[in-house]
Amino acid sequence: MNKAYKLAVNEFADLTNQEFTSTRNRFKAHECSPSTSAFRYENVTAVPSSMDWRKKGAVTPVKDQGQCGKQKLLPGFSNSRRCCWAFSAVAAMEGITQLKTGKLVSLSEQELVDCDTSGQDQGCEGGLMDDAFDFILNNKGLTTESNYPYKGVDGTCNSNEESNHAAAITGHEDVPANSESALLKAVASQPISVAIDASGSDFQFYSSGVFTGECGTELDHGVTAVGYGASADGTKYWLVKNSWGTGWGQEGYIMMQRDVDAQEGLCGIAMMASYPTA
Repeated sequence: MNKAYKLAVNEFADLTNQEFTSTRNRFKAHECSPSTSAFRYENVTAVPSSMDWRKKGAVTPVKDQGQCGKQKLLPGFSNSRRCCWAFSAVAAMEGITQLKTGKLVSLSEQELVDCDTSGQDQGCEGGLMDDAFDFILNNKGLTTESNYPYKGVDGTCNSNEESNHAAAITGHEDVPANSESALLKAVASQPISVAIDASGSDFQFYSSGVFTGECGTELDHGVTAVGYGASADGTKYWLVKNSWGTGWGQEGYIMMQRDVDAQEGLCGIAMMASYPTA
């Protein structure tokens, strides 16, 4: 079967798909409730034909969430401890901070892992991007990666480092669910936190091209939409930043097919998107 995208052996090749999903995906979509928040981009009538926030200087280099403290996987153990939610929220916050200040600063995921106990956020046990935004708002900011570096383990909150704020937000909003057109308006305006179903084996071994693979809508992974466009053959795509290091995908990114028949979007990308405001 010919595919529009390529797969390749990568650092996850020694894991079964079950082992892979249980160690990399820990987004708590099943514990979310529908939001009725405002959508500031509702009245946007025209968007660029393509967008790449990397070229606008609003995206930090790809990071690697690791295994959040888990050692080598043992066959038969789920080891479902992940903090993708923190990386997704931080990437969106790095983007809006750059748009507001003109400065791109790498912010701290570890602060969220250690200090954020709001809502469903439980460090390496999983969490939600909206709850992370709530923490940042209530905490009056987030510190830098260099000040509070990522360790990939649940730790005790360091109040001294946590109090040294480098960026702040005024709130957060949700993109209207199940609307790729609404998501397009949002991504044209800033990097957006999105949740997807990343459980498929093709996603595990994705290498390049526009991903059109089979996937469901059981949202289990938090990533960040940092652009959109169309391939040479006209296939529309979302440009998505992952947090599995540069050895996965296109140096850490994936192009996911856009404007699909399902209202949820491919892999549910349009189901539960949100963003911080500044």
